[in-house]
Parts: sequence; structure tokens; C-alpha cells
Amino acid sequence: MENTVNQLNEEFKNSSTLEVLEFLLRETRQNVALSSSFGAEDQVLTDMMLRVDQRANIFTLDTGRLPDETYSVMHETNLKYGIKVKVFFPKATDIEDLYKRQGINGFYDSIENRKSCCSVRKIAPLKRALKNVDFWVTGLRSAQSVTREDMRLFEFDETNNVIKVSPLKDWSEQDIWAYIKTYRVPYNKLHKLGYPSIGCAPCTRPVKEGGDIRSGRWWWENPEHKECGLHLIKSA
Repeated sequence: MENTVNQLNEEFKNSSTLEVLEFLLRETRQNVALSSSFGAEDQVLTDMMLRVDQRANIFTLDTGRLPDETYSVMHETNLKYGIKVKVFFPKATDIEDLYKRQGINGFYDSIENRKSCCSVRKIAPLKRALKNVDFWVTGLRSAQSVTREDMRLFEFDETNNVIKVSPLKDWSEQDIWAYIKTYRVPYNKLHKLGYPSIGCAPCTRPVKEGGDIRSGRWWWENPEHKECGLHLIKSA
């Protein structure tokens, strides 16, 4: 699989985002899916993918603790594009067990607890969502975090046995918002209130102007720990 990933990275090293998406949706004849958190990047990809193929597979993970604004943009997105984004939830029994072990907000107490919460609410549902998916499209950008600086366009995700694709990896934040404005893409209103990155409500807060765009996520932890486990990069 690593050879396939290397070949794809070489083939598309000078390709545009649209060219990558057209390849995935029109030429591969394989199962392609976008995981959307309804953040700005994912909204750009949703718009672009649906322009290529109105039947594009788009899903989201409802952790049960999302901000109201995220549900609002989900609704707006479904209405604008005439679709219904697929929703995957954590299993009720897993949530009940999590509460027994650490309480409702135990994720603040330790990195181990926080990762357990992310595992139940995000990673387990993601594994179900990616079953039978060949190419997993994400809205990751290299500039978002120190943990993403060395990411590649195509990467093999061993955990989910899927090729992960990040077509926006070289886009700037300015590029994202220019696209949203040009094509009138629905966006989460929290972005205009100082939230460049939006996750679960209790784990996300506004970022001061000029601050690191991921600093509002799990702000009580060190930067190198700030991944929920969905997008871990294998060390060389």
C-alpha cells in the first residue's frame, strides 16, 4: 500500500485540489468519503465535491457534545445542496461506561481521560463510518498545527485501512475564506466569533487574534498532544 501512496503523491504533486477530487470521484471507481466536522475547510470540500458529483459521500460524527452552531450549519448545508449528510453516533453503552469511569467532564483531568473520551465519541464511530471506504477525504491543512506540518497529500491510515487524502493541505486560511465568499458556502458562525477550529463545545474556546489556530482546542494540553486520534501521523 505504501507504494501506491507514493505513486499517487508523485502523480498529483503539481495537481490542483479540483483535479485531485475529479480523480477520486470520477476515475478511481472506488468508495470515496469526506468526513466533515462542518468547519470551514470541510465546507469548502463539501461544495467542491458536490460540484463534481452530486452523489458524493459525505458523513459527520455527532459526538453528542457539539455546539448548537454546528447543528445549524449542518441544517443549512443539507438545505443548500439538497442532501442529507450521513451521521454516525457513539454507541450508547460506550457513553454510559465512559460516564461511570470518569464522570461527565472527566476529560479535563488527564490526557488519558481526554483521549478515552475522544476514542468513544469519535474514533469508534469513525471506524464504522470508514468501513468499506477506500479513500478518506479530510479538510486537514499543513498550517493548522505542529502535528500536521509534515503531512502528505495521500497517506495510508493503518488504523482504518484506508488511504487518507487531504486536498487542501497547502491552502492558507485566506484561501479558504475567499472560496467561501465566492461560492457563498454555509459556514459555522462560531468562526466569526474567534473560533478558527471547532470541535466539541466543552473542548473548544475562542482564540485571541493572531494566536495559533489550534490553541482553542484542548487548551489545557501542550501543543504536541493536540490530536484526538482521528489524524495521527505515523513517525518515520
